[in-house]
Amino acid sequence: MRARRPFALAAALVVLAGLPACSGSGGPEPAASPSANVIRLAGVLPLTGRSSHTGESMLNGARLAVSEVNAVGGVLGRQVELVAEDDACDPGTAVTAAQAVVKRDVAVSVGGYCSSAVVPTLKIFRDAGVPMVIAQANSTDLIAPHYDSVFLICGTVTAEAVFAVDWIKRLGGKRVSIVHDGTSFPLTLADSTAARARATGELTVAGELKLSQGATDYQRIAQAVIASKADTVYYTGYYGEANQLIKDLRTKGFSGRIVVGDGATDGPLLADLSEGQSRDVYGTALLIPEFMPELAEWSQRYERAYGAAPGPSSAESYDAVMVAVDAIKRAGSTGHDALRAALSTTAHAGLSGTVSFNADGTRTVPKFLLLKADGKKFRLAGG
Repeated sequence: MRARRPFALAAALVVLAGLPACSGSGGPEPAASPSANVIRLAGVLPLTGRSSHTGESMLNGARLAVSEVNAVGGVLGRQVELVAEDDACDPGTAVTAAQAVVKRDVAVSVGGYCSSAVVPTLKIFRDAGVPMVIAQANSTDLIAPHYDSVFLICGTVTAEAVFAVDWIKRLGGKRVSIVHDGTSFPLTLADSTAARARATGELTVAGELKLSQGATDYQRIAQAVIASKADTVYYTGYYGEANQLIKDLRTKGFSGRIVVGDGATDGPLLADLSEGQSRDVYGTALLIPEFMPELAEWSQRYERAYGAAPGPSSAESYDAVMVAVDAIKRAGSTGHDALRAALSTTAHAGLSGTVSFNADGTRTVPKFLLLKADGKKFRLAGG
């Protein structure tokens, strides 16, 4: 997985409209001023903070989709704008960001990475009547309110837990210690994994542990894992904490498999790990374009636009925009009720496969990959 340039975006509103498909490291450029004759999509994403690396990938994926839609005339005879705002993966910041974008008369929200930041925005978008096509976040907390206006591009934590448990067993795991950070996605993935492991009767849950985001070390967690006699650790949080946890586990002498959830399977996880530390590190992942030959032509378009290969989350973000545009086209309107109805009957051929939704807004056929660390990069191990 190739590391990308640092991404410096202020938390201020970013409006991207009428984007031409140009090349160069900056990618398509925003228009100088917004037009009244546009359809606006909201992208609330982590543009600053520890997850800004992923936010860059998501923003660029969405920008590419917008530029390609506009290059062929837009939708309903109007150009598309992406109104992006920073949530920093922080619930309070996300609320402010959502309140800002709904004031811009957006038709659909197409952002969403950290579930803990997306959950408090659900009611804001619901009260404004704005349907949500959530690009990346996949905690079951997102569907708990039973809103008929929330649609998830990615499979939920329940589906990922099934995939993870199956692969942990196939890799030889007998006792798994599950670690999370207490926030929405990591906690629900941890709970779902523990429940799935117990249901199979073939994988013992040796422990369920919570760490603190941003702590300087996780030696206490590492000691507890070793004391539990686990042969596998499944960490369900994000790559910043996962990196430190791996270091501490190896320092304390844990030599078993370390598996991370899709929030951590990204380049920064491995950047400063030694060969010994990264040995037998795996990840359950969503779409990774470099491992998917069917996305080669799209990946080339992305790289021409941004001077870097697409990363995890880029394809799902692109798909979220295209699903929203498809719904607008089929509805023949930007009316929120019409869009909700159109989204519920989606059958869109996306980068991530056919996108369609169950009655609760979850993806009908989710896709996951298993990755294995190979030096400073991941390689495909299964799917």
